[in-house]
Amino acid sequence: MIRSIPILPFLIFLLVAAVNAASVSPQGDQVLSLIEKMQAAFKDVKDYTCEVEQVFYDEGAESQHYRFKFYFKREKKIRVDFYHPYPTLSLFYDGGREVIVLPFRAMRLLKFHLSVDNPKIQTLAGQKINQTDMGYIIVFLSENFREISQEGEEFEEDRDQVKFWFRALDYIQRQKIERYRIFVSKENWLPLRIERYSLEMKPLELTIIKNYTINTHLEDKLFVP
Repeated sequence: MIRSIPILPFLIFLLVAAVNAASVSPQGDQVLSLIEKMQAAFKDVKDYTCEVEQVFYDEGAESQHYRFKFYFKREKKIRVDFYHPYPTLSLFYDGGREVIVLPFRAMRLLKFHLSVDNPKIQTLAGQKINQTDMGYIIVFLSENFREISQEGEEFEEDRDQVKFWFRALDYIQRQKIERYRIFVSKENWLPLRIERYSLEMKPLELTIIKNYTINTHLEDKLFVP
């Protein structure tokens, strides 16, 4: 004998299933489309350079300000030449567990080999050099889009860029939810500006990226200290 299904609970079940099936908001659709464009564009990036300005905040007030030039080449070769506050400092990373530090770029014989996990070469937020390239940022966006609800977050687009708010677990330890405001260029689908806030909207970090050059065939020797 087949038991009858109570009508009201069954209707509620169908309603919940329909809501879940349409759980991605219009804003979510736009963010997903943008992330997919960023992923597709970055697959064609063999190397790039850019200039970066990075500001850290403590209790809402600016605490540290850095400027540097960033070089990237697949697979995960990174060079960072600081302008401020260490105008002679360079860091070199080749995808392993070691970072080579040149305190003075003009003195190649004076170099230090440090672990990628050494806090002396991490940012104030705890960011390691292997967490700095745009590939890492795009993966961060993709993973958090799937894990964290973006319902109600703003999304704007004009002729040159897209800007949107994004909720995510912090990009270092993945322990607490934060808010990010991200500006993406429609020329190359790479970030131009990343603003990081606590959920209470206290500023934590600001990163401005400009003067991208992409696929200029950077030579391997550029990444050798």
